[in-house]
Amino acid sequence: MLKDYIIKRLLNGVLLVFTVSILVFSMLHLMPGDPIDLMVDRKVPVERREALKAEFGLDRPLPEQYITWIRKIVTKLDFGISLRNRQPVWELMKMRIPISLKLCGWTLLIEMLIAIPLGLLCAYKKDTFVDRFTVNTTLLLTAIPGFWISVLLILIFGVKLRWFPLSGYETAKHFVLPIASGVIGSVAGTIRLTKTEVLDVFNEKYVLTAYAKGLPKRSVLIKHVLRNALILITVLVFMSIPWLISGAVITERIFAIPGMGSLMINSIILQDYAVVQACVLVISILTVICNIISDIIIGLLDPRIRVSITGGDR
Repeated sequence: MLKDYIIKRLLNGVLLVFTVSILVFSMLHLMPGDPIDLMVDRKVPVERREALKAEFGLDRPLPEQYITWIRKIVTKLDFGISLRNRQPVWELMKMRIPISLKLCGWTLLIEMLIAIPLGLLCAYKKDTFVDRFTVNTTLLLTAIPGFWISVLLILIFGVKLRWFPLSGYETAKHFVLPIASGVIGSVAGTIRLTKTEVLDVFNEKYVLTAYAKGLPKRSVLIKHVLRNALILITVLVFMSIPWLISGAVITERIFAIPGMGSLMINSIILQDYAVVQACVLVISILTVICNIISDIIIGLLDPRIRVSITGGDR
C-alpha cells in the first residue's frame, strides 16, 4: 500500500537523522585540541578550566553529553552556547535562517522559470542552432567557479555601472546580484537535466500515440511530455533546497549577507564548533526532509512506482 511506503520512508528518514546527529555531535570531539582552549588563554589556571568544562558539560561521558544535547534540541531548540561569544546558538541562527531562505527561495524560483522552458525548447529543437547554442553556453557556465561569477557581477554592475549595491540585505536591490550569481551558477545543470528527461519522455510510446492521433504539438508537449518530465524536475527542486543553502556560503560571504552560510563559514574560521554543529545538523535534516518529500511525490505522481507499491490498487 502507498501508506506503508510513506511510513517506511518516514522511518528511514528518522533513522538517517539519528545517524547524522551522532556524526555531527562527534565532530566536536574528533577535532584536534581542547574546546576550552578556544575560550580562554592557556595561562588560565587548571581550576578555572575545569569549572568551564563543568559549565558546558564537557566533563561528562560522551553518551551522556549526546543525550543531553539532542534532548535540548528536540524539546527546546537549544543547540548549546557559542564557545566564542557565549550566546545561545539558536539566537544566532533564528535571525539568519529567514534571510538564507529568502535568498535561496528566489534563486530556486527564478532558476526553474528559466531552466524548465529552455530545457523543453532544447529537447524539442534537438540538434538545431538553439539547442547547440544553449548547450555550449551551459557548459561554459558550468566551468566557471561560482565565486568568480559573483566577483564579475560586482565589478560590472556594482562598481562600474553602479546599478546595484555591493553588499547588504536591506532592500530588494541588495538581493539582485546574489540571486543572479546563484542562478547563473546552477541553471546550467537544471537545463541539461530537463532536456535529458524530456528527450526520454519523447521516446515513450504514449507520446508517439498522441502524435499518431493527430493531437496538436502544443497539447502533446504540455499534457504528455512536460507533465511526465516534471516528476524528475519536482524531485530536483526539493533536492536543490539544501544544496542552495549550503552553496550560499560563498555568495553570502562575498556579498556580506548575514545568512546561515555566512554564519557557518565565520564559525569554521573561528573554530566555534557549537555553531558549526548546529548549522551542519540543520542542513542535514533539511536534506533528509527534502529527500523524503521527493520520494513521496514520486510515489504519488509516477504510475509505475505507484503500481509497484500497491500492486495495481489506486
